[in-house]
This record gives sequence, C-alpha cells and structure tokens, in this order.
Amino acid sequence: MVQVAVAQFAPGEDKDGNLAAVRKLVDEAAGRGARVVVLPEFAMFTASRMDERFVRSAEPLDGAFTAALGDLARRHGVHVVAGMNERLDEPGRISNTLVAAGPDGTIAARYRKMHLYDAFGYKESALVRHGEIADPETFTVDGVTFGMQTCYDVRFPEVTRRIVDAGADVLALPAEWVPGPLKEDHWRTLVRARAIENTIYVAAADQCAPTGAGNSMIVDPMGVIVASLGEGSGTASGEVSPERVAAVREKNPALSLRRFDVIPR
Repeated sequence: MVQVAVAQFAPGEDKDGNLAAVRKLVDEAAGRGARVVVLPEFAMFTASRMDERFVRSAEPLDGAFTAALGDLARRHGVHVVAGMNERLDEPGRISNTLVAAGPDGTIAARYRKMHLYDAFGYKESALVRHGEIADPETFTVDGVTFGMQTCYDVRFPEVTRRIVDAGADVLALPAEWVPGPLKEDHWRTLVRARAIENTIYVAAADQCAPTGAGNSMIVDPMGVIVASLGEGSGTASGEVSPERVAAVREKNPALSLRRFDVIPR
C-alpha cells in the first residue's frame, strides 16, 4: 500500500514563485506520509494564453526546474511528478513534458504529451510538438507501478490502455483543465471512466483558477473518489493498493475479456 497525494495550485509566469509553491505543497504532502506527489501540467510556468512566453521560459530536462524537483524528491525520499515546458532543438517550439523525479534525485520516468489541445478554441500544436509514440515509461514504489499522461490525453482512452498494458496500477494525470461550459463535468466523468474501464487508480492533479478548473482527485479502480480538492490550492492524499486492484479485476475482468488491442496511427 502506498500513499499518494495530488497537489493543486495556480502556476504563473514567475518560475521562482511557482517552484516555491511546489516546495510548499510537496513538503505538506510528504509531511503527511505521501510517497508519491502529483503536481499539475505546466507547473514550472503558465501564462494566460499559449504564446512565445512558453518558448522563452522553456528549460532542458537537465535544467534548474528538474534539478530542484530532484533535490525535493531526495530530501523527502519520495517521487515527485510535475509538468514543464521542455526546450527543444527546434526553434520556436517546446514539448509539454512530465517528469517523475525519484528519491535518488534523478528522473525516474518522463512523458511528452501526445494529444495536444487543439480544441475549444485553443491551438496547442502551434507551439508544442507532439510526443512520439513510444513504450510508456513507468516507475515503481513498494511494488505499485505508476504511469503518466497529460490533461487532454484523458479524452483518448487508448493512451491509458497502453499505460495499463505496460503494467501500471496507478495513472498520474497532471492537467491544466481549462475552465468552460461543462468542462468540470467532463473532467470528473473522464477521470472516473479511465479508472473504471482500466481497473486502475487515477491520481489527477489539476491547476486551479484562473488557468485551471481545480477538482483534483484520486479515484480507485471501481471509480470511487477516495480523495479530492475543490477550487483552491492544497493537497489531498489517499492510499493505493495492489490488493484493491487485484480484487476489482477478479470481480470485473474487463482487461482479460477484451477482444481488441491498441494500434498506433
């Protein structure tokens, strides 16, 4: 059994301020026993709209932000998952990247967002490069395996299914779920659906207002919300258990009964 925390805040353009908020939230969650802390998408830097500010503020994977995450993870002996805008060799473009910093201070796993938010009036692909389709990277804590995906990916069930096929018991889902008509309802419904159909836990960490809709949550393999947050900054923790996953899969063997695999386009 592993305690997991989702941490919710509203990152802005001040990277030092964002990092200070990250430290405070991880300190709080780890102090309450969390072994894994999941922070939002673009926790390193967020602006009011997707423009060149994201490119100018981008950092490489071995930059200051990931080094600070590594120091924080090492100090508490935890895994810290957070989103960043990663600098690329391609001029004018970035990757929307998740990193999981491990207790040894190194990057234990990474994920580059595959489905970009070209919807609801946005065009993320104007500045962000799609992540390549590759074998999902995972990390393991006390026998519990974690995978990662980002925000808009949750609307594409195949992403989560590939992560489950890679052995994940828990999905870490950082997001900047932009507010709008019915968006909070979509968020809750989709997060619970990915947990139910894959019989896994989902630890979904959203930004809060003004850039995100909040409602971060941890959902168990039967779709039960075991911990959640409202609209403000903070952390919420819950225990994830491989025994719970196994018990649910015995009752609902949907994964073994399926007749289709996921094939990349």
